[in-house]
Amino acid sequence: MSGRNAKIGGAQASRRRTHETASSPRRTPAQQRSRDRLDRILAVASALIAQRGSDQMKMSEVAELAKISIGSLYQYFPDKSAVIRSLAERYSAESRRCIAEAFAEVSTLDGLRAAYEGLIDLYYALFLAEPVMRDIWSGMQADKQLMALELTESRACGALLGAAMQRVRQDADAKRIASSAFLIWQLGEATMRLAISLDRSEGDALVVAFKRMTWGEIYTTLMNAED
Repeated sequence: MSGRNAKIGGAQASRRRTHETASSPRRTPAQQRSRDRLDRILAVASALIAQRGSDQMKMSEVAELAKISIGSLYQYFPDKSAVIRSLAERYSAESRRCIAEAFAEVSTLDGLRAAYEGLIDLYYALFLAEPVMRDIWSGMQADKQLMALELTESRACGALLGAAMQRVRQDADAKRIASSAFLIWQLGEATMRLAISLDRSEGDALVVAFKRMTWGEIYTTLMNAED
C-alpha cells in the first residue's frame, strides 16, 4: 500500500527482474543527462495523466512537452503502456520504502495496529488525492503486466507486514503469518479500487470495514500462536 504523498515518485534500482523486460525503459540511463531526460519524460506523462487520464495521453504530446523527438522518446519507452508501467513501478518502490519505514520499529501489538491502520488511512488518502495513482490502479485489471506488478508488490509488502507480526509474537506460525499478510495486502489493493469508485461516504465505510476485518485476522493469527 502506498506511502507519503510528498515523496511519491522515488525509484529504487534494486527491484524488478520479473518486470524488467516489459516494464522498464528500453534505454537504461547511465549518465546524469539521460537520467534527467527520463525524469522529465515521466514528469510530463504524469502531468498529462493527471489532466486527462492515461487513455488520452499521446506519445507525440509527451515528446513535444518533454522537448525531445518522438524517436528519442521511443528509445526510452516502446509504447504508452511502458510509460504507465514505469510510473507504477516508481509509485510501488516508494510505497515499499514507506511501508518498511513504518514497520521498522514495531515490536508490540499496539505498535503494530497503529502502524498498520495508519498505512491504510494514508494509502486511501493518496488514492483520493493522487489522480495519476488513481488512474493507474483503477485500470490495473486491464493490463496483465500491471496485474503482475501488483501481485509482486502485494507479496513484498505482505512480507513486511508478516515480519512485523513475527516480531510481535515470535512463537506464531510463520506460514500462517505469511499467508495472512499476503492475502491482507492483496485484498487491500482491491478494496481501495472499489472504495474510490463509490460515493465518498460509502468508500470511507468500506475502508473502515476493511481495517476492522483485517485487524481481526492479524489479532487472531498472533493470539492463537500456540493453537
